[in-house]
Amino acid sequence: MRIMGGEQVKEAVAGCAAVLRTAADRDWGEVRAGRLTWSCRFTAGHITSDLVTYAAQLAGRAQDVYLPFDITLDEEADNEEAVQGIELTGALFAAALDTAPRGVRAFHPWPFRSADREGFAAMGIAEVLLHTHDIAEGLGLAYEPSAELCEGVLTRIFPQVRPGPDHWRTLLWATGRGDLPGRAPVTDWRWHNNVVIPGARLTLEGLTPARAIDLAQGGTGGFDWLDGGPFEGTRDAAGMLVKAYEAGQYRPEWGVFALVRAEDGLAVGAMGFHSAPDADGTVELGYDLVEGARGHGYATEALRSLADRTLARDDVSTLTAVIDRPNLPSQGVVTRAGFDRVAEDEKTYTYALTR
Repeated sequence: MRIMGGEQVKEAVAGCAAVLRTAADRDWGEVRAGRLTWSCRFTAGHITSDLVTYAAQLAGRAQDVYLPFDITLDEEADNEEAVQGIELTGALFAAALDTAPRGVRAFHPWPFRSADREGFAAMGIAEVLLHTHDIAEGLGLAYEPSAELCEGVLTRIFPQVRPGPDHWRTLLWATGRGDLPGRAPVTDWRWHNNVVIPGARLTLEGLTPARAIDLAQGGTGGFDWLDGGPFEGTRDAAGMLVKAYEAGQYRPEWGVFALVRAEDGLAVGAMGFHSAPDADGTVELGYDLVEGARGHGYATEALRSLADRTLARDDVSTLTAVIDRPNLPSQGVVTRAGFDRVAEDEKTYTYALTR
């Protein structure tokens, strides 16, 4: 799959600079930026600040807070110099993305207190696209970024938003900047970085729609896999995630997690939920491993990590797993993780773990 990173940041910044330079002779300080309360001048400075902040968070591996500094435009800087500031900080951000190893995460508050390399890229690109739109709207300029950039942002940090036929209009609607036929106006919004659950030997990395789409279509999902690729059950689970996303029913915390081995960064399997919890607080999960990862306790370890996190929630009371009768290894996994057999039929056993 195509990883979102420095190349896309440079594309977004180049489009921003091109449109803003057409109005560099205007007074940006006296014009409001679209629907914002900020001036066009302040909004340009905000883009600069966001880009360098994201670069610093990622390069500095900040883990708990934003790093303690702020960047502002010089009061004496003219509009051309403001555009140059966006280009400069965009280049710094692109370099930070391109040099960050896969799997590195740094602090961002929403919603799970961290973001990975692609999450930071998508957030930075969103800031550029949306605030360029705000400034262009205020100044009466035509602006529309590429559909590919907009789709990249939507499928990485807006997993809760049902995709539409026009990615740019969908992104504007999702951020309260436009209307879509058949959808109520958005007045309050947040983007969603993927959830990650750390463990002793494995990290559970929540799949974004972008990664799930690639897996469902036969790709790697952006992971390096043990044995050269995921087991078929992982692709099936990714396909279920994609269907939920396309229907606007996907909830990121109830999706699919890739199981990534800490020692070498290789993905060894996947684990996830069939849906969100029902009205009684019951949720079903499933999992699989590539053949070379079986017999090492990975599935049990991952299941314990996921179960601990899930049962700590107020809206979950019971985890269940339905396992084919002949699948003795999988039955061993759930038993070692503390599940009890609670039901059976001719083909399967049902196991449950209750808070």
